[in-house]
Amino acid sequence: MTTTDVHTADSAQDAIEERLIRNVIQSFDNCENPRLKYLMQALVRHTHAFIREVRLTESEWNTAISFLTQVGHITDDRRQEFILLSDVLGASMQTINVNNEAYGDATEATVFGPFFVDDAPRIDNGGDIAGGAPGQPCWVEGTVRDTDGAPIPNARIEVWEADEDGFYDVQYGDDRVTGRAHLFSDAEGGFRFWGLTPTPYPIPHDGPVGRMLEATGRSPMRASHLHFMVSAPGQRTLVTHIFVRGDELLASDTVFGVKESLVKDFVAQEPGTPAPDGRELNGASWARARFDIVLAPDH
Repeated sequence: MTTTDVHTADSAQDAIEERLIRNVIQSFDNCENPRLKYLMQALVRHTHAFIREVRLTESEWNTAISFLTQVGHITDDRRQEFILLSDVLGASMQTINVNNEAYGDATEATVFGPFFVDDAPRIDNGGDIAGGAPGQPCWVEGTVRDTDGAPIPNARIEVWEADEDGFYDVQYGDDRVTGRAHLFSDAEGGFRFWGLTPTPYPIPHDGPVGRMLEATGRSPMRASHLHFMVSAPGQRTLVTHIFVRGDELLASDTVFGVKESLVKDFVAQEPGTPAPDGRELNGASWARARFDIVLAPDH
């Protein structure tokens, strides 16, 4: 059977397959949690529909089980291969879409990614998240407002990014903390910090997810980006990135995270251009970007 063949089982075979589906769905009828019951029965319907559509072979099913086992084995407290798998299948992005419905001019959400770490160091407005990581300095500023345009003071802003070599601090295997911090918006909702100009990098592709991408002819590359998570009382927590306008990977981001509204200008500054806060850059080039954030209400 080729990939384009349409299966036409006879009525007897269809009856066998459909009877099994009914039995499995009915096995959850006594579930006392209505949401869990709904989820499990829907999962059964869709899983069996896939198996029947592609006429899944036992060898293919065993390969899938082995693949998921490998994903589990490589996952630990520093590497989350299941999140990576969800990301490259677009499942993470679709879940974000479903749970962050458009609301006025609220900033769009995108994928969380596997590299967020709790308890990132706090910096003051105007501080530096790089922590000595290599890369071109970049001044990022903006405001946090609600959908009525009112500034939101004291919003917590988590930021994290890879260095110019394409690695997050947790990928180095030591105790460094670089390229991440949290800060709070000021009384007018403003925020500003020094980071690094984002550069493209591959997702970790030395494991089962990477082997899947290679086998299917897909690139592991992510478009250049800077992560944000912004929260404030009464507002929907925003998880998002900003992307670099002009990056050639915007149309092929391997986790499908790019949204046009999140593509921003990272404006290159000539060496010797004064920094906005008077920082001495020793004649080095730098960049600046603006990201004005609008939070949707939490309801």
